[in-house]
Amino acid sequence: MSEAVGAEQLVYGPVPSRRLGRSLGVDLVPLRTCTYDCVYCQLGRTTLKTVRRQRWVDPSDAVAQVRARLESEPDVIALAGSGEPTLHAGIGDVIAGIKQLTSVPVAVITNGSLLGRPAVRRGLADADIVLPSLDAPDDGLFQLINRPHRTLRFDDVVDGIIAFRKSYRGQVWLEVMLLAGVTGILAEVERLAELAARTAPARIQLNTAVRPPAESFVAPVSAGSLQAFARLFTPNAEVIADTAPSGADRVAGRADILALLSRRPCTVADIAAGLGIHHGEALKAATALVAEGALELHTHEDRSFYVAASATAENREKERS
Repeated sequence: MSEAVGAEQLVYGPVPSRRLGRSLGVDLVPLRTCTYDCVYCQLGRTTLKTVRRQRWVDPSDAVAQVRARLESEPDVIALAGSGEPTLHAGIGDVIAGIKQLTSVPVAVITNGSLLGRPAVRRGLADADIVLPSLDAPDDGLFQLINRPHRTLRFDDVVDGIIAFRKSYRGQVWLEVMLLAGVTGILAEVERLAELAARTAPARIQLNTAVRPPAESFVAPVSAGSLQAFARLFTPNAEVIADTAPSGADRVAGRADILALLSRRPCTVADIAAGLGIHHGEALKAATALVAEGALELHTHEDRSFYVAASATAENREKERS
């Protein structure tokens, strides 16, 4: 039986989003439950790869927890978290409930794999922004990079994104993840740019593997190359930059930091920006949590990231099994 998401875990942050600013996250599915098992995923390897939609959590619980966290003044409320949000069969109820609470925009960060389903498109209709991803220009690279559920076909995924764009009244921001030596080369980027243009998004955003990935062979594309590649897209893509610390004066507790890091590896700057605390406070708290064994410090591409010890333990256990 799949693991249920506990009610206390549904809402987290705000976290620093390179795409959306201070984002109040909403988890609608269990940790690492996804239609893909992407090699670059910052959460590690997928635990449950599925295309079966369920009501993993009660939509009213999610809405109630969002209400309780609105005082954190997020820039956006993002249905994303630790799995593929469109796997929740009641995502439309969650969006509708949040829209009744606040004028803060609601975004859905999705891999786009289920947008070909009419029920999914109806569920996302009231979101302000939907952010699907397109990481490969053909089925071979799709299988290599995204490692999709066996029932998913590359052409169907692309057609689903196009069909959604045609019926959706909000904004579609397409994310393209480039990996060094794989898709981060001119010939592949040109093919990706041609395919991305067919989806007619309002924005195209280039990303790369800046956080510790699921697989060790994954490497980021340089900033200079990303800027050059961005000009190949129509509309011209924007390169997503790391969020800088906010320098705010909020106080974050131990539970806030652990909740943030249980879902994504973060630098000290990420922690400070996401929780609205000073850089020094973030560093002091993270160092203390490393000393007590709750966090681990990892290095990736000469940058230091804090990771929840529980998350790395789960990955090691999965590798042994």
